[in-house]
Amino acid sequence: MMTGKRSWAQTRQVLSFIALSYFTDLISGQIRYTIPEELKHGAFVANVADDLGLNVSELSARRLRIVSGASAQYLEVNLGNGILFVNEKIDREQLCGPIFTCFLHLEVVIENPLELYRIEVEIVDINDNAPTFLRKELSLDIIESALPGMRFPLESAHDPDVGTNSVYTYRLSPNDHFILDVERRSDGSKFAALVLEKILDREQQRAHQLVLTAVDGGIPQRSGTAQITITVLDANDNLPVFEQTHYQVSLKENAPKGTLVLKLNASDLDEGSNSEIAYSFSSHTPPRVHELFSVDTHTGEIRVKSTIDHEELNMFEIYVQAKDKGGPYAIPVHCKVLVDIIDVNDNAPEVILTSLSSPVMEDAMIGTVIALISVTDKDSEKNGHINCEISQGVPFKLQSSFKNHYTLVTTGLLDRERVSEYNITITAIDLGYPSLSTTESIFLKVSDVNDNAPTFSKPSYTVYITENNPPGATVCSVTALDPDSNQNAYLSYSIIDSMIRGLPSRSYVSINSDNGKVYALRSFDYEQLKEFQIQIQAQDAGFPPLSGTTKVNVIILDQNDNVPFIVFPRPNNGSAALQKVPQSVDSGQVVIKVIATDADSGQNAKLSYQLLKATDRTLFDVALDTGEVRTTRPFFGDRDAPKQTLVILVKDSGQTSLSATVTIIFSIMDNITEILPEMSDLSENPGQNSALLFYIIITLGSISFLFIVAIIIVVTIKCRQYRNNAQDCNTAIGNCCIQHLNSADILKTSKTNLQATTSPKVPPDFLEMGGSGPASQTYYYKVCLTPESAKSDFTFLKPFSPARPKDRTSAADPGAVDWNGVAPITLNSDLSTSSVNAQVIQFREWDENISSQIYGTRQQDLEQSAIERCSSGQYGIGLYTSEKNDVGPDPRRLVEIHSRAF
Repeated sequence: MMTGKRSWAQTRQVLSFIALSYFTDLISGQIRYTIPEELKHGAFVANVADDLGLNVSELSARRLRIVSGASAQYLEVNLGNGILFVNEKIDREQLCGPIFTCFLHLEVVIENPLELYRIEVEIVDINDNAPTFLRKELSLDIIESALPGMRFPLESAHDPDVGTNSVYTYRLSPNDHFILDVERRSDGSKFAALVLEKILDREQQRAHQLVLTAVDGGIPQRSGTAQITITVLDANDNLPVFEQTHYQVSLKENAPKGTLVLKLNASDLDEGSNSEIAYSFSSHTPPRVHELFSVDTHTGEIRVKSTIDHEELNMFEIYVQAKDKGGPYAIPVHCKVLVDIIDVNDNAPEVILTSLSSPVMEDAMIGTVIALISVTDKDSEKNGHINCEISQGVPFKLQSSFKNHYTLVTTGLLDRERVSEYNITITAIDLGYPSLSTTESIFLKVSDVNDNAPTFSKPSYTVYITENNPPGATVCSVTALDPDSNQNAYLSYSIIDSMIRGLPSRSYVSINSDNGKVYALRSFDYEQLKEFQIQIQAQDAGFPPLSGTTKVNVIILDQNDNVPFIVFPRPNNGSAALQKVPQSVDSGQVVIKVIATDADSGQNAKLSYQLLKATDRTLFDVALDTGEVRTTRPFFGDRDAPKQTLVILVKDSGQTSLSATVTIIFSIMDNITEILPEMSDLSENPGQNSALLFYIIITLGSISFLFIVAIIIVVTIKCRQYRNNAQDCNTAIGNCCIQHLNSADILKTSKTNLQATTSPKVPPDFLEMGGSGPASQTYYYKVCLTPESAKSDFTFLKPFSPARPKDRTSAADPGAVDWNGVAPITLNSDLSTSSVNAQVIQFREWDENISSQIYGTRQQDLEQSAIERCSSGQYGIGLYTSEKNDVGPDPRRLVEIHSRAF
């Protein structure tokens, strides 16, 4: 129901129109409604759901929608109740122009299943426009000799309304000389002509003022006026005469500019200028005729002035007047020309995509409706008949539903990974000659279904990372691909739970779930962990999710991060190592062997020895590879300093080499007595070592000087024999070789019952050798590495060196070792030297917190090397290793005995 400032008659008319909207006409699948124009937004039109027999509760689920061919969406459906209502105010004059019957064609599309209904809504005109004149003031020149009954056509009023709401009649203001005659054109429109009823007399009245009123037939009635000024002219006796008062011609649309339409011919019986005729359009000729046609003033030829379109208007009425040149008071005569416009096939068909379901699922069934298509052609008759085709090679086809309407359906299965989108070409061809065609491309995307699992670019990765990396360093980057798209191709990376050395793999590395970059969570140590393996999973975000895995082997590269460790000799009180050397030595004799280790591996653990500084560089030479310190000439002279200080540099072969130094102070002694070992050299407690040294000196002083000289001679002979026979130590058991220089003879002579024990008072790096008898003495045997260890094919972890506890027997000390209960080993003094060398001294399994974590790989080679060293009179070494377990190396059993006999 419309509101506003309207009269009751107007309101009654609107109500009658609204009442018509309830009338439905279901013919050939179409429904027709009738509504007046200018309804406001939300005005009721009809209940489409009831008229089509649809369930209101299913309208939203079935996606009911209105498709209109108009430029605006004038009508819409409320999916909640199925009511068709006005969405935008409709102006019939704007929508249909001068056409009497105005229809708004709608299509109702319903899916699941797809149904299509056509609705025609007739827009009924209401009298919302008043007639108007193109000019508000009209001028006429009429000669005074004009006879009664002469007609003078007037300019027509224009009313955009149609039917009775258009111009209904004309009225003329009361006067004494003129009446008004209203005529009807062939199209039903009306125009007025002024008829002279009484002869004019210029001398009495030169001008007449009249008011022309145009009135429409609507309710309420509307009108428009124009002022007519009539000027009375002097007489011209004869008027021009046309051959015909009516002409009818045909003209093809799109005729070129300048095309001759018709040549008019009028004659005048007067002579001279009164017989010369000028042609022009009559004053009431529509403006559109002035735009499309022109008339030659002299010849009367009507020609095409602009492009004429049959689809705009198929016929024109042209009014031409002929007027002689008999002066300003000449009277014009008029004729009518009807021009029929012949249709030419100048409009290509138009393809309208009514509905498109894009994207379509790749698992859509055959026969699924993809789109609704309609085609139109503005031409008429056969020029407007259309055939529709689809491009080849696509799994789709067109099915005709009814005239000029098609559905696009699938004819085969779709696979997005093979073809993700289709460019479907629809071609519409009319039947005109020559035929015209239009192509419309439909871009159809195929939506993805999660049917592909992610795959990595490699089935496995091997990456290398140098130890001592900072936490958070990038280890590697893995990439997986999923041919699916969108959510189904969004990958999330994760590490599958596993154990590495008893710890979860996620405590070692992490992964960026978005880009697959793997980061280290800790700093790796090659000496503790050389390699590990993780398994990475890539999972998409589809439903259900799919995943793929790959393995990453992480190999840790060694870095030269361990400084060489001087195993022997150890400095006294953290300053320098003391060593006594007899004054009479042979040239090339080994006076000491520097033994060092490096926890790195490979080239980083290959050690070299150099003499960095010496009191006298001419006295000693250091072997580059073995670290043996040898004399360069026999005997030390009086001019030589009694104490020689050597600084030996031990460095590895890493790219950036690391080094350590040891300072050795050699004391040159001129007799054997002075070479007795000082306990201060080996003890960690200076007070205890001094007491032991005092007792040793007293004990040794009780032995006669001659007896000592004899022992030295015997021992020297034995040592030379050992150097010449490398097989004397082949009876060594395991990897332990014990060498005694002259102590064997001493044991034989003194008949001492010698015992080797370990004691809490003795450092773990020494074995205490004790005996009974009149010449009972105590000896210390230091644990050390073999000189060949630097050449061995070892793999080391970083040495673990906790602070040495003061009380090794304290239960609260986690590094304490209980040395009690160790059974002493008795070495009978009557055994031969080879037997002593072959004697098995007890192996002690050290806790890894005390001993160096040294892992052997060539035990047999080390054993042979130890035997050779022992037989050549050099320092011996014993090394026993067990196999590695699954988690990591076990603590090593290490017994290294450095024997020095005095």
